[in-house]
Amino acid sequence: MTSTRHARGASHGWAAALCATVLTLATTPAAHAEQAPPAAESPATLFQNVRVFDGKHGMLSAPSNVLVSGNKISQISTGPIAAPPGAKVIAGGGRTLMPGLIDAHWHAMLIRGTPAEILSGDAGYSNLLAGAEAHDTLMRGFTTVRDVGGPAFSLKHAIDQGVIDGPRIYPSGAMITITSGHGDFRQLTDLPRRAGQLTRVEELGGAAIADSPDEMRMRAREQLMQGASQIKVTAGGGVSSPFSPVDVTTFTEPELRAAVEAAENWGTYVVAHAFTDEAIRRSVHAGVKVIEHGFLMSEPTAQLIAQKGVWLSLQPLPEALREGFPVGSVQREGADEVWPGIDRTYRLARKYKLKTAWGTDVLFSQALAQQQGAILASLARWYTPAEALIMATSTNAELLRLSGRRNPYPGALGVVEQGAYADLILVDGDPLTNLDLIADPARNFLVIMKDGKIYKDTLSN
Repeated sequence: MTSTRHARGASHGWAAALCATVLTLATTPAAHAEQAPPAAESPATLFQNVRVFDGKHGMLSAPSNVLVSGNKISQISTGPIAAPPGAKVIAGGGRTLMPGLIDAHWHAMLIRGTPAEILSGDAGYSNLLAGAEAHDTLMRGFTTVRDVGGPAFSLKHAIDQGVIDGPRIYPSGAMITITSGHGDFRQLTDLPRRAGQLTRVEELGGAAIADSPDEMRMRAREQLMQGASQIKVTAGGGVSSPFSPVDVTTFTEPELRAAVEAAENWGTYVVAHAFTDEAIRRSVHAGVKVIEHGFLMSEPTAQLIAQKGVWLSLQPLPEALREGFPVGSVQREGADEVWPGIDRTYRLARKYKLKTAWGTDVLFSQALAQQQGAILASLARWYTPAEALIMATSTNAELLRLSGRRNPYPGALGVVEQGAYADLILVDGDPLTNLDLIADPARNFLVIMKDGKIYKDTLSN
């Protein structure tokens, strides 16, 4: 009898401990794949006498009034709108009201600090730096970013909970690569790889090594478990990695198919870093929905992308980024090979009407991150101001919707329309005729709002 009572007591104790564990896990960041509601609803805001760029059409509206209630746009009218009690009224003075900008290729955790500093330094300090950069990103008018590699889950959670200011983040988590692939920042002293042992880059969540279809499924599922909205793989070599020449093709097609299978089981998609024809074609045949870069593609490959309806996420990489790599280094050699392809790829994207997204791909440079708007403005080399701004708002938002039910912000982004998220910028001037206004947000962005909350307002000072 005594042993039976002890057994029952142990059973009850085990059950209680299990319940406590479940309750604890339910409050961890990994459980918050959906954006948590704000603690208190933002007061209503009425923008009076503004010309609206809606993110979809290359023209400004007639003088209009726009009412924001909570975190959504509730009314747009060319006629008067009565300000609700307690509403903040902003006199637009005929200025341009436009959607918050979206950067489709961002690395929130990898901007400040060199690779050596990030890998060898304290992870807590790296997170503090990333939090500061997130604030600056929002102050540049970028209210949403798609993070395509890096341990950004906790940063996203802190922003969503209102702990720090920053943009909406669509996180990929660790970029998945092969041994010696782009994103494998291990040193030669870390070889040979030992089963069950993770190197520093893997422990930090910056990259995940997968050398078989089964390992690919596991690594992809790990990112999805943590809240990834899409999976990032590196299908070919890269510029910034020390042991991955740009001409190299990395994952096999079965490995890429394993990633696509894992992502599609969760209702989302795979994005592949790929420069060359072989890396791009292998990715497309495996079911990848978004190609990043593509700067060494040929015309037939551009035609294949068009036929398959695959997205091309391009970046007008600034010359300063190339020059940041030391002359004679492996990275500079790769950059010198890639940079001439940027212009050609943009022209192919236009010729074949590819579904084209815009991003920056700034890495390891706070100074270049400060040029985020200027990098967007450099699209004037290939696009009209209206085309560039549509790409950085509603088109990028269309790309984000590929995440399906893994979309952490399922409302309408990148547009100014009734019912859309109130992510708004009031611009002092008309960016549809002068795209360079975007390059100087400190001067030209008078009001910045995200999710109905005002983060910058120079008109009320």
